Amino acid sequence: MKKGNLSINSENIFPIIKKWLYSDHDIFVRELISNATDAITKLKKLSLAGEFTKPEGDEYKINVEVSPKQKLIRFIDNGIGMTEEEVEKYINQIAFSGAVDFIEKYKDKTNEEQIIGHFGLGFYSAFMVADKVSIDTLSYKEGAKPIHWVSDGGLEFEMGEGNRASRGTAITLYLNDNCHEFANEFRVREILNKYCSFMPVEIFLKDIDAEEATEIIEKDELLESDTVIETIIEPAKTEEKEKEDGTKEEVEIEPAKEKIKIKKRPVALNDIHPLWTKHPNECSDEEYIDFYRKVFMDYKEPLFWIHLNMDYPFNLKGILYFPKINTEYDSIEGTIKLYNNQVFIADNIKEVIPEFLLLLKGVIDSADIPLNVSRSALQNDGSVRKISEYIAKKVADKLSGMCKTERDKYEKYWDDIAPFIKYGYLKDEKFGKKVEDYILFKNINDKYLTLNELVDESKNSEDKVETPADENIENSEEKKEVEKTQIFYVNDVKEQSQYVNIFKSAGKDAVVLPHSIDVPFISTLEMKRDDVKFLRIDSDMTDDMRSEEVAEDTKASYDALSEKVKTALHNDRLKVSVQLLKSDDISSVITISEESRRMQEMMKQYGMMGMDPSMFGGEGETLVLNANHPLVKELLENNHEELFDMICEQLYDLASISHSPLSPERMSAFIKRSNELMLKLK
Repeated sequence: MKKGNLSINSENIFPIIKKWLYSDHDIFVRELISNATDAITKLKKLSLAGEFTKPEGDEYKINVEVSPKQKLIRFIDNGIGMTEEEVEKYINQIAFSGAVDFIEKYKDKTNEEQIIGHFGLGFYSAFMVADKVSIDTLSYKEGAKPIHWVSDGGLEFEMGEGNRASRGTAITLYLNDNCHEFANEFRVREILNKYCSFMPVEIFLKDIDAEEATEIIEKDELLESDTVIETIIEPAKTEEKEKEDGTKEEVEIEPAKEKIKIKKRPVALNDIHPLWTKHPNECSDEEYIDFYRKVFMDYKEPLFWIHLNMDYPFNLKGILYFPKINTEYDSIEGTIKLYNNQVFIADNIKEVIPEFLLLLKGVIDSADIPLNVSRSALQNDGSVRKISEYIAKKVADKLSGMCKTERDKYEKYWDDIAPFIKYGYLKDEKFGKKVEDYILFKNINDKYLTLNELVDESKNSEDKVETPADENIENSEEKKEVEKTQIFYVNDVKEQSQYVNIFKSAGKDAVVLPHSIDVPFISTLEMKRDDVKFLRIDSDMTDDMRSEEVAEDTKASYDALSEKVKTALHNDRLKVSVQLLKSDDISSVITISEESRRMQEMMKQYGMMGMDPSMFGGEGETLVLNANHPLVKELLENNHEELFDMICEQLYDLASISHSPLSPERMSAFIKRSNELMLKLK
């Protein structure tokens, strides 16, 4: 029996493993399963290289055993195994890595499968949860002797000949007092599902303290590998039937059956061929949807998906799903699961996944991403940046391709995917440039248009405004005038329905921008495109909404009424304007300058360091009274002078209601005033 101290650089290795390398204690399961997978992968490579012949009927697998009574967990593989020298090198000398040496030796012989990790440091994660760890291993090599290795505490070991009779390795963890949960079958199943659901080798879990589970099968279903416990004869099924003479008899309706009771067949916990490892041409829509529901537990069908499959200049596979949503972008919680050769690493690592795509759901698998994720390392990793850029490019290509070749389908999805794309436009300049021409705008007639299509439709209209260009434009000796196309928009079709009706009656168009992300989106769009200006539908009354030019004397009476109404409303910041609108169904509307309203919305959205957004309320706000409406005509003719103030307040509140909800106090006053006016006018 050999004894000794482990060749590590510092006795602080285990605090480092626990606190820096592995923040979650359950990660030891992933590491030991990864090592077992490596051992099997190595043997597969040897087989491909002609240096090992697998016995017939021998299936590669990993068994995980737990014992609540003994407080242990065991990981067993039938992989390459180790000789005494290899245990000395790979276990006792932690500075060496078996995987590195192995890849170097066999890299030119085959490259069908990858080595997941490095057998060494990952093995020592076992001491996060165990006071004592043992290894029983037998190398695949001819004439190899079994080796038994044991260590208490991780700094001293004993090693000698063992009694393992079959090729492979068994690692047993005798759990410390704080970690007995890892001897529970259900807890370990949960961890295996978390980290190892798609490992490339079948994984089986068993509670060795539990009674042997059984199942009953049909006789013709019996396999050679089944362990028969007993044969069960099911008696024939009979039924009582009445004969022609009225007597009854028992008639056999189903003959006796012979069934077999066997030990329950083990069922692998993982899917060794997940959908993303297949070529897109091999996958059906049903498979994509089933995979989505299984992985993300989402009963809704995804809108569509992007299958990533790249081998050069880096290895990357995956599937990104665009989920169906019914809420604002800022409350969406997506999930991007990150894998390294089918080994789960983490969720939503924004250094690898573009931030705006974290709103999606999907899986990304790349051997170029380290298993032990360090954010600082990822931020400075060139391959990680390239992966992030590639993913964003593939999403942009998918969207532009759909818009060009499947416009009907693209329009069908647009309302759901709009927040994703607009968020990406704001967050990623390269992505924004690629998708800008494929961002759709739905108008008030439910027609979808790109920005260029909107501009083209407006070229024959009068919705243009001349704005000074940038004075610093190179080679410019004087200011140039840039013609901007005005694009009107609606935030809430129901709330702003009065304005929508005005626009429709005037033959004007507007687009619907219902998301909170739309305000920063159109502001950014205006900065990048100097040919457009967005104005909310209630920002102004354009000339084609007015019925005719007003004579000078009429204009004077309008101005007089405006001043009188403003005095009655006691609001110095409010502007009042009397105009002849084409529609005589509307008595009054509120308009508010685009700049002022955007400032208010920005303050509400960001809080502006505790400032009160209401302090800007009323700035840029205009009450427009329609001189074509009978009620305004009554005011112009000085009728109902005794009710003038009440009618003015009523007109202001009516206009405000169609603009935005009234405050509780103002709504109470409005209801009370409405009742008083009806009583006075009856």
